[in-house]
Amino acid sequence: MTRKEPRVEEVDEKDLKVEKRPKEWAAGLPGVYYSMKPALEHMGVERTLKTVLKMNHKDGFDCPSCAWPDPHKRKTFEFCENGAKAVTWEAAPVVISSDFWAENSISDLRSHSDYWLGMQGRIVEPVYKPAGEDHYRPVSWDEAFEIVGNKLKSLDSPDEAAFYTSGRTSNEAAFLYQLFARGFGTNNLPDCSNMCHESSGWAMGQTIGIGKATVTFDDYQNADLIMVMGQNPGTNHPRMLTELEACKRNGGQIVAVNPLPEASLKRYKNPQLVRGVIGKGTEIADQFLQIRLGGDMALLQAVSKRVFEAEAKNPGTVLDHAFLEEHCEGLDELREYLLKLDDATVLEATGLRMEEIDELAARYLAADKVIITWAMGITQQKKGVATIKEMINLLLLRGNIGKPGAGASPIRGHSNVQGDRTMGIWEQMPPTFMDALGKEFGFEPPREHGADAVESIKRMRDGEVKVLVALGGNLVAAISDTQVAEKAFENTDMTVQISIKLNRSHLVTGKEALILPCKGRTEIDRQETGVQFVSVEDTVCAVHPSWGSVEPVSENLLSEPAIISRLARASIDGKIDADWEGFEKDYDLIREHISHVVEGCEDYNRKIRQEGGFILANGPRDSRTFNTPTGKAVLTVNDLEYLERPEGTLILQSLRAHDQWNTTIYSNNDRYRGIKKGRHVVFINPEDIAELGLKDGQNVDIHGVYDDGVQRVLRAYRVVSYPTARGCAASYYPEANVLVPLDEVAQGSNTPTSKQIIVRFEPSTHTPPSEYDAAATAQEPDAEADGFPVAADATPVKNAEAANA
Repeated sequence: MTRKEPRVEEVDEKDLKVEKRPKEWAAGLPGVYYSMKPALEHMGVERTLKTVLKMNHKDGFDCPSCAWPDPHKRKTFEFCENGAKAVTWEAAPVVISSDFWAENSISDLRSHSDYWLGMQGRIVEPVYKPAGEDHYRPVSWDEAFEIVGNKLKSLDSPDEAAFYTSGRTSNEAAFLYQLFARGFGTNNLPDCSNMCHESSGWAMGQTIGIGKATVTFDDYQNADLIMVMGQNPGTNHPRMLTELEACKRNGGQIVAVNPLPEASLKRYKNPQLVRGVIGKGTEIADQFLQIRLGGDMALLQAVSKRVFEAEAKNPGTVLDHAFLEEHCEGLDELREYLLKLDDATVLEATGLRMEEIDELAARYLAADKVIITWAMGITQQKKGVATIKEMINLLLLRGNIGKPGAGASPIRGHSNVQGDRTMGIWEQMPPTFMDALGKEFGFEPPREHGADAVESIKRMRDGEVKVLVALGGNLVAAISDTQVAEKAFENTDMTVQISIKLNRSHLVTGKEALILPCKGRTEIDRQETGVQFVSVEDTVCAVHPSWGSVEPVSENLLSEPAIISRLARASIDGKIDADWEGFEKDYDLIREHISHVVEGCEDYNRKIRQEGGFILANGPRDSRTFNTPTGKAVLTVNDLEYLERPEGTLILQSLRAHDQWNTTIYSNNDRYRGIKKGRHVVFINPEDIAELGLKDGQNVDIHGVYDDGVQRVLRAYRVVSYPTARGCAASYYPEANVLVPLDEVAQGSNTPTSKQIIVRFEPSTHTPPSEYDAAATAQEPDAEADGFPVAADATPVKNAEAANA
């Protein structure tokens, strides 16, 4: 089949188009169209069928985007638009040719956007940038491993290296990776969770003894009330909408709490149901609370206060006294604190009306089974940890943990970020894990806590971390304070990226740099003992196998476990009792070790081969047992704080566009919000636009307002009149990371506060940039809403044989 590939060109932001009003519903036939059109165009019919029809099936591969769980009975089309785009991005048979590296200097590549970079195709050979040079050059695998091994062995201390991990990594690769790092001698294991759900882990760990969801998949459709806080399911985890719809059909209610109205939480047209195709679909949110950024903590405290007041009026009928007495502590202290809560302060913090809060409280009191679910709109607040503790408080008061249809449900944004943490990807794993790891592999693991993502950037900046090895991801773009992060990367001796496609982190490098290309989750993984599978853990603790379904785009690619094993052989072979060669040949050997080290994974090889895998034990959910110092769930008192904005400023949050997955940009459009051919926009309430003396459509410079003497600014952003909460604004991630100081983090979790950025605006004298500028943010390329054009200078191939020719 001959394919004509459109050229990828950088967009001129002057062509940006804004629709008059955002969409009022999500999915439907457009969701099907924008899922399948790019897949068919850029993978062909055969490769499309082998991927999308295998995604999230028991004999297929796990979706490489979000961590939403799978139903027991799978539908033929068990994928969403987001997942289909992720698969097309990964599995489209387009590769970067060897001459690309000679033709394009790193400096020239840095002038391009991440979208353009990703569209060049798959990286299929190791490439190396020597010190003092501005080009990568292809090298052999043996040479690449020797370069990395020699550099790591030359360090004065193991803590001069850091090992970053992306949440797309499999359980097997994650286990090997942390073993490699700890065998090398460091706990410097930053990961993507440090930047997203670390606040959830800290809050839940301290209150109920586990940092994971206390719900099952079925609980969603059986809940009486679901509170959806700080998230946009239609863009970030669309399959969740099907379960919200099921909840509504079963008589449940949905409350959406968010600063922006989201189309998917207004109305959902399920494309697999007749009413979703030719009907009006389902109204999702029964109540929408358009909360001020940072006001969630005050709202939750106000509802809990009303629970206590209702109990006082009708003693013994509101609180779950039996549950609280047997399983909880701290009730009296919480009651005393909340009954003094000032309503005027709550209204100021939330921007809501008293009637709205009373309505939410009434819904909560009328519901027997309640789920509170949240994402990064909560975790990336200054008081994110305390806010999640308030969610736990509210759930505990009426026994909404440990019973069907109820519980706490953080929604993970990476497909296996939860599994990575289970496997030991954390800079401060508990002694029990370290003891088991040391016993299994005959060494003494380092015990001093290592550096998380923010701390790693600081240590790189200060010259304390000299080598960064990254297993996937795009850390320099994902982390806060872009200018500082880039200087930190450039201050290292070496950066090593294990990757699929080009991204910003390949171009902001240490003095030396390597890219080690790996197979994707969609691709068949053949090793010496036969075809291998890996495993992942979803957001409800279900662990299941994942089998690649299409031929790799090149025979030269190695799997993640193979790359890690060879890195370890080159760096630490003989230091610990680990069969690195055996791990690469047979992943069952890795899983056998996992079964001896990781709690809950005993007999792993047998359990993972059960139909659908297995579910990890969860004390709060399964038996109302809590792994806390007293063995009881802890009701906590959290002093109410909220962000006050100086006159003439707004509170800005970063968010994803619809055609985006984390830092991966699929196109320059956000069709639900009405944005096309551009990303340099800032969404502002029309009343705030008038109050600040701005105009809809005006170009402005956005300045971060912090007292550290550093200028952080986004240049030439278009003001878009939008129904945001008053006093609040929004702009796209990762570009808005420029505005977040590295030291602005959530209390307790050290997560960047990307949802609470104080900004001011000035009329811009700049034209929208046509090239990437770290100080002015990325310039994104032109594309239609279906995305996925393929670069003219990339090499399209139809199959693995052609790719290897």
